[in-house]
Amino acid sequence: MYEIRPVSKERERAFLVTVVRPGKEVLDLEGRLDEFETLASSCGAVIAGHEVCRVKKIRADLFIGGGKAEEVLLKLQELKANLVIFNNDLSPSQQKNLEEKFKARVIDRTQLILDVFARRATSTEGKVQVELAQLIYLLPRLSRLWAHFSKQAGGIGTRGPGEQQLEVDRRKVRERISRLKKELSSITGQRDLRRNRREKFSMLSVALVGYTNSGKSTLFNALTSARVKTKDQFFSTLDPTVRKKDLSNNQIILLSDTVGFLNDLPHHLIESFKATLEEVVDADILLHVVDMSDKLIDEKTGAVMQVLNDISSSDKPIFTVLNKSDAVPEGGQRERIKRKFPEAVTVSALEKKGLGQIDDMIIRYMGKDVEDMEIMLPPKHYPAAAIIRERGTVVSEEYTDEGLFIKARVPRKVKNQIFKTLKAG
Repeated sequence: MYEIRPVSKERERAFLVTVVRPGKEVLDLEGRLDEFETLASSCGAVIAGHEVCRVKKIRADLFIGGGKAEEVLLKLQELKANLVIFNNDLSPSQQKNLEEKFKARVIDRTQLILDVFARRATSTEGKVQVELAQLIYLLPRLSRLWAHFSKQAGGIGTRGPGEQQLEVDRRKVRERISRLKKELSSITGQRDLRRNRREKFSMLSVALVGYTNSGKSTLFNALTSARVKTKDQFFSTLDPTVRKKDLSNNQIILLSDTVGFLNDLPHHLIESFKATLEEVVDADILLHVVDMSDKLIDEKTGAVMQVLNDISSSDKPIFTVLNKSDAVPEGGQRERIKRKFPEAVTVSALEKKGLGQIDDMIIRYMGKDVEDMEIMLPPKHYPAAAIIRERGTVVSEEYTDEGLFIKARVPRKVKNQIFKTLKAG
């Protein structure tokens, strides 16, 4: 059976193809191409060349026009490239036809991103999510892979494994997908239990979101003294990390670091990584970390908002943090960016400058979200008084024959959680 090998020791010479369709032009094509080359290079490919194909219509068989395919073929031969990477998603039949045309291996944007993910995954959950996404992608392409095998093997006894073996492999892949989904569901259930325990403490939950390589993990480490791995590369964080953070008003929040987003992130990848994105979905507020030194700042902030919309989180309170101020000199450029994001705070996570503004921003939000509360706590629920004192402001306390009567101003989340606990008995 075909074995997934996300990390190849041999460096392939890759020819990159970006197809631009009418009405799909991007504002900064050069920046998008640079990002594509960075993705391909991060997988170990040697970039032999890059072709931009502007097409009026997508062909069902080759994706690009026949004449353009001939041009690409000539360049492949000239540059001795043995791998073609499309900056678009291809159907299984298009991928098969292009490989026959080019006499070279062809992968698309999804397969490239999956390879990057495979290199970054370190935890059990991350590896499960990557393998699940890979197998879902692989299933409709098995016949193409078997065709490759039969052509390459040749000789007596190797003239093609046949449809019977192909069906066996399809069944094995489906069974593996089913097992991985169950394993991922179990991991998600364990995280739900941890999240429910955190809910009992009624802490405000804050998630860092942003485009990949915007400096989220560096900011997370600076805010929490955590040691999350940080590198100047795409998707250095695949697994969510949660830490407690003390605010300057002595309140405690839960801060989570999440996977970075990307332009045109395929929907089925979002589906496979929903377990990772649950920290975003369940957060009370989001801190959108933006690399203010990035030339594609508008396009990338738009891409983040699109993913948040896809996971039904775009209506949450979202606060913008302009990061990497150390890379933007004082002057016109910095002021133009700040005018685009008038409500944002400007920080340097690397130099740990301006971080207090993030505390102030969260504290202001918490101040707007408080409510008056009067409650009689029976003796068995006295521990709730400690939560009220820690999370809110006590106006008065009085012990009576029935229990402890408290008047306080507390965050709405705390109030709801305490009444929910009392109702449950």
